[in-house]
Amino acid sequence: MSRFKGLLQASLNATKKALTWNLDDLMPPTERIVFNFTSTEKLKEWHLYSDSEYGGLSSASLEIADTGNGLSGIFSGNLCLDVTEGSKWNITRGGFCGMRSKKFDGFIDLDAYDTVALKLRGDGRCYLSSIYTENLINSPGQEEDNSWQAFVLVPKEDWYILKIPLAQYLPTWRGNIIDAKLEMNPSRILGMSLSVNAEGGVPGAKTGPGDFRMEIDWIKALRMQ
Repeated sequence: MSRFKGLLQASLNATKKALTWNLDDLMPPTERIVFNFTSTEKLKEWHLYSDSEYGGLSSASLEIADTGNGLSGIFSGNLCLDVTEGSKWNITRGGFCGMRSKKFDGFIDLDAYDTVALKLRGDGRCYLSSIYTENLINSPGQEEDNSWQAFVLVPKEDWYILKIPLAQYLPTWRGNIIDAKLEMNPSRILGMSLSVNAEGGVPGAKTGPGDFRMEIDWIKALRMQ
């Protein structure tokens, strides 16, 4: 009989605990690491691109190094406006480089979060943070993902945590803002990127051809509200 009472009491305790759960118990953590740069193995999660794929002469690299604050990623290179003569792409100006994450195995679900945070140390240039989601805009058969972009400008030479609300990411098509009322689906994220262009950006940022360098510690998703 005592054994039966013990099982009954354990069952009642479990039921009572389940009934007293609150919403906080069911919510995910307030922050989630999406990418970090703590080892050279992390470089396999990214690939580089630049105008050199289309006849431009810009170049970029991504490495892991200890810059005095532990290991971090260093996205660096040279922006060049010149192009190769006779390029089949018929471009007239170069000047862009980027690092893009390889596609996740399926999707990453950030629906519980409202902000992307990046710990960065910049060089005075303006960069672009991009989020790629499942294709809901393009015509059937097009392989390009939907792109949502926000400007990134952090203090030069100092580490800085930049927080960008997801609502500030604007839908774009090949670098141009889409003039339509669209909402990002944060539960269907395919990847992210960080890129730099020799021209454009926000007022006061360094522009023009030349070297660039951005150090990256981590990228997180935050729930601020």
